[in-house]
This record gives sequence, structure tokens and C-alpha cells, in this order.
Amino acid sequence: MNTTIAKDLKIVFLGTPDFATHILRRIVDEGYNVVAAVTMPDKPAGRGHKLQPSSVKAYAVEQGLPVLQPESLKDEAFLSELRALGADLFIVVAFRMLPKEVWGMPHRGTFNLHASLLPKYRGAAPIQHAILNGETVTGVTTFFLDEQIDTGQVLMRREVGLTSQETGGSLHDKLMMTGADLVVQTIELIRNNEVVPSTPQPEMYEDEALLPQAPKIFKEDRLLRFSSCTAVEVDRRIRAMSPYPSAIATWHMVDGTDIEVKVFDAELLSHDTSLSAGQMKATKEGLLVGTTKGAILLKTIQMPSKRPIQARDLANGFDLSSVAKVF
Repeated sequence: MNTTIAKDLKIVFLGTPDFATHILRRIVDEGYNVVAAVTMPDKPAGRGHKLQPSSVKAYAVEQGLPVLQPESLKDEAFLSELRALGADLFIVVAFRMLPKEVWGMPHRGTFNLHASLLPKYRGAAPIQHAILNGETVTGVTTFFLDEQIDTGQVLMRREVGLTSQETGGSLHDKLMMTGADLVVQTIELIRNNEVVPSTPQPEMYEDEALLPQAPKIFKEDRLLRFSSCTAVEVDRRIRAMSPYPSAIATWHMVDGTDIEVKVFDAELLSHDTSLSAGQMKATKEGLLVGTTKGAILLKTIQMPSKRPIQARDLANGFDLSSVAKVF
């Protein structure tokens, strides 16, 4: 890379979590001129509810980069400060939806890195939904922002394969690494004026209504339904939600109460028909639960208000006979 020319391109980076920080670090390490980082305001966290900076802010401060933390992206003071930076290019990774006043500001445009092969899996949770749907290939996409969510002109895409054991955490890391490479390549594409008109996203598929979406994950999406799902479906949900936000198994107790148990790791036993759907028994390897087709061996779980443990150790301090059924 011609570092002198690269440093002439003024970049503002917008992002918040670890995924975004890795991308920002790569941009800085490549020698690009990042003139500011925009991130979420500090939020209270932990037992003391002390204000904690976002991952992006912590890294930016460490690097001596100016940091902007607007409460509102339409605030005039923020917009004036952003405008005064004179940036050529904005790069967005895992941030809020931007108003046109922001994304329309730089003359080289604003591009976003999305963790899917757009137009598939538009939305807030592409990693989890790719695993939930049993995809064997996903990827990352860079695209110019426009008025809608994840609909702008595609710049570059890279495929990433999924293994049968893929978790949300492992896929997150794969896409983060590949995404960093793609962002650097996209910067070079724009810097060298090599952007060419691409096929509009709606025209990439004949029937856009059939495209899988990736809406935000809510608690309902985390619930494991052993009594109405196959072992394959349960296994996918456990892996998609691991390690965060974690899948939830509801144990219906003999006394009529329910407890929610987080599940982080399990083994798919799709041909095991020894248990009926929702029935559970302890084994030397863990807790075996029947489904509508096959069984799931729970390996790492977390009881309410406790630390995660190996499921095989639960019997040491918990009466499994008190569990009537697992939903």
C-alpha cells in the first residue's frame, strides 16, 4: 500500500462492540488516517453500575483517536463537529441506523460491513439466524448506505463456511476476521476509484419475499422446545445462541413450578429414540433429553443464579427426580 496516499484519505469509523473494534484496529494498523471514532455513550454496567465505555471507545482512547458519543445522531452540535472533521469516507460496523444527515455527509460515501451475504439475512442478528436455518455457507458484505436497512449498493462480498459444530461465538470470530480483510479491500476499491455499478440487491433474487431475514433476537427465540422440535432443530438453536445470549431450557418441576436453565453446549444424537419428547435422564456424559425425533445430550448448563457447570455434575447437588418434564 502507498501509505502516503492512504493517509490522505480521512476516515470516520462508527461502531460499538468487539466485532467493530477488531475492524477499527485493522484499519489503524494498515496506516489509514482515522480522524475520529463515533460510538455509543458510556453505559452503567456491573454491580456498581459504573459507567463503562464501549469496546470501540476503549480502543480509540488507547490510540489517541478523537471520540464522539452523541445521544442523538441528529443533534446539531454533533453534526457540526462531524462535518468539521472534513472526512472523505465513513465506515460503519455494528452501529445504529444512521440518518441521511450523517451517511450523506462524506463525498466518498458511507459503507457498512454486514455479517451475511446480502441480500440474505438483513437485520440485527445474521449470525444467529444463519445457524438456526442450517446454512453451510454465509459470509460478509460491504455496501453503501441508503435510506433503508441493509439495502444499499453492494461493494464486495466474501463467503465463509460453517461447520456442523458452528456456534454463534465461533462464527462471530470467523466473520470478524474475514470482515476486517474485506473492509481494507473495500477502502482500497474506493480510494482507487474502482467502484463499479453493481446489480441492485432486490434484483439479485427473483422473489425477494423468499429471502431469509435476521431480526433481532428476543427471549422467545432463545427457548428450546424439546416437546415440539426435532433434535436437529434444538441443536441448531443451542449452537446459534452460544455463548451469548444463550439458549434456555424450561424445566417443569413436580411441584408445578418452572425453572429456566441456560444451555451452552450439547451433543446431537439424532438417531437416539430411547426417550420420549421432553423426557430427561442423567448419563455419565451429561443430561439426555428426548425430542420429537432423536435426542440431545446437554453438556454445559447454568442453573438460575449459579455458575455454568458440566451437566454430568448436576446430580451431585440437585434432585433430578424433581423434574417432571423439559419443554
